[in-house]
Amino acid sequence: MSSDELKQVRDKLDALDKSIVDALAARDRLVEEVAHLKSDPNRPVRDLSREEALLGKVADHAESSGVNRDLVTRLFREIMDHSLRRQHRRLAQGDAKNENAVVRIAYQGTNGSYSNQTAAKHFASADFEVELLGFPNFKQAIDAVANGTAEYGVLPVENTTAGSINETYDLLGQYDLHQIGEEIHRIEHCLMAVEPVPLSRIRRIYSQPQALAQCTEFLDSLDHCQAVSFTDTAMACQKIQQDQNLTDAAIASEEAGRIYGLHVIKRNVANQKDNYTRFAVISKTPVEYDLRIPCKTSVILATRHEKGALLECLTELAKHGLNLTKLESRPRPNVPWQYLFYLDFEGNLASENVQEALVEVKAFTSYMKVLGSYPSRTTEASAPAVPKRSSETKGRTTKPRTDSISDEIRQDLEKKPYVLASRAKRSADTVIKVGNFSIGGGSRIVLAGPAGLDEKELRSFAENLKELGGGVLAVNCFTHAAAASLSYSEALNVLSSVGQDYGLPTMTEVSHPDEIDAAKGLIGILQVSSRNMQNYALLHALGKVDRPILLRRGMMASLDEWLSAAEVILAQGNQQVILCERGIKTFETSTRGTLDLTSIPIVRERSHLPVIVDPTDACGQSRWIPALAQASVFAGAHGVMIETTHQETSQRALTLDKFNELVRTIRDD
Repeated sequence: MSSDELKQVRDKLDALDKSIVDALAARDRLVEEVAHLKSDPNRPVRDLSREEALLGKVADHAESSGVNRDLVTRLFREIMDHSLRRQHRRLAQGDAKNENAVVRIAYQGTNGSYSNQTAAKHFASADFEVELLGFPNFKQAIDAVANGTAEYGVLPVENTTAGSINETYDLLGQYDLHQIGEEIHRIEHCLMAVEPVPLSRIRRIYSQPQALAQCTEFLDSLDHCQAVSFTDTAMACQKIQQDQNLTDAAIASEEAGRIYGLHVIKRNVANQKDNYTRFAVISKTPVEYDLRIPCKTSVILATRHEKGALLECLTELAKHGLNLTKLESRPRPNVPWQYLFYLDFEGNLASENVQEALVEVKAFTSYMKVLGSYPSRTTEASAPAVPKRSSETKGRTTKPRTDSISDEIRQDLEKKPYVLASRAKRSADTVIKVGNFSIGGGSRIVLAGPAGLDEKELRSFAENLKELGGGVLAVNCFTHAAAASLSYSEALNVLSSVGQDYGLPTMTEVSHPDEIDAAKGLIGILQVSSRNMQNYALLHALGKVDRPILLRRGMMASLDEWLSAAEVILAQGNQQVILCERGIKTFETSTRGTLDLTSIPIVRERSHLPVIVDPTDACGQSRWIPALAQASVFAGAHGVMIETTHQETSQRALTLDKFNELVRTIRDD
């Protein structure tokens, strides 16, 4: 292609890009009209069913146009989130709306820092011009808001790896400021240097203390290397660029490295792959949000020095139906051995219910400060929509059990050898969150993966599963590692990396307590095979792990033995157990096992734990899998586990086409 031809093509691309931006601007104007119409308090602010239908339409259109469904879904989620934020701002009372002035936002750090990126993200939907002001430390940033140098501040309050940022909480307690928003930012730490030098040459790694705390496993693996605390992640990049020392590196975002001209040596160096920081948005004046907007309220309190005072406070919140999302204690300044409690709960201070609850709580406190109410970014009501295909219908759920059991069933259950697993102990279904998905209750989930660890095939399957609406990416790393010429840890990293890249939780089998430590930091669900159902050393160890455990029924196990095995895990403290029916041994010889469909309603009657069915393992013949999977769902299973293959000759696993057809059928019914 000649340079003239290339220029012509690029000119066409530029014109298309401009038309996309023009279309977004036109869409923004329509969103403003929608927001105006929604000023009517009888209209809902968010219509989740419409969002799901819209995502499904654009994804279907993308697929028919030869564009990746997942790409279009991600783009439109961002567009829809931006639109919803604009509507929230329009419905807020007290928010800055002076279009003729520049609104200043204070944060700790410099250009390219995570706080800088978060502040820009949060105010991207504002209808005013913003100026981001970076400060060397948290106190100076919060001072800027208090003295009027800035209208807003954006400060980190907690991280999913390192926990709460105590300095921020202490400052919020000291200043007469209000929390008027929150923002969630994904933290993707990279190790960067001035040149792409070998990792072995690095002697000093600079970063902000919280960032270093989030990367301890990586840092501990390095020999002859010192971790050095620095003011800020982006400032650490700035120092590396200025010093030009090939033995120095910084941990920061890839964006910060790009700004300061650094080279990425290693990506994803944090202890946890899913690493997020929650930021508080603060203001000198409170903002009142429309009651239709799902909000959280943050409160600081000190209880009276009376027995059960904290319990009474929490009980009052529960009486008023307010779901607690955070509870943390901090030493009370200048009062030794007394504590301040930081509470977040779902609710809006503008509602009478929340006001009444806080009045009742005050009776048990010596001090209480309401930081504010703000639109939530972490509750279920604020979760992003899932695209629905145009053929999908409502009501494709497994009916949850929330009713109390009969006296007859309760009396029978009280004789059983299990307690914590019993519905006599808990009448409502247990719902287990893994990634962005729920297992149990009224949801249906697909757990699936190819019969192998070829990364290219795994990525292809993950993309396909994502386009189907998602699910759990399940591969037995221990079994398939050798065939892929990988060590067990390498296999875990491959599965974890693919799951992370496609936003899918992962699952793999562990067969010995020694395998747990390697798997629990990377994999979402740990699976116990049927042969290990009564491996009590393994069950005890898994009971001490904060990871969902999928427990497969043994081929010769009764239902009571199966639930008793689950009880071993629950008794150790881990309440995240998923039961998996995978077939039992009978006199039948034409199949590997016999799928016990009757176990599903019986176990659901006896236990609150989620039930998954694996027809692949049960029958061992691919042609029978669709019928058994559909029957399992109709019998009440919360999901199915399916093995897939690219090999048409496989008798055990479903081909991708058959798998796709089955998943759509299950989700349509």
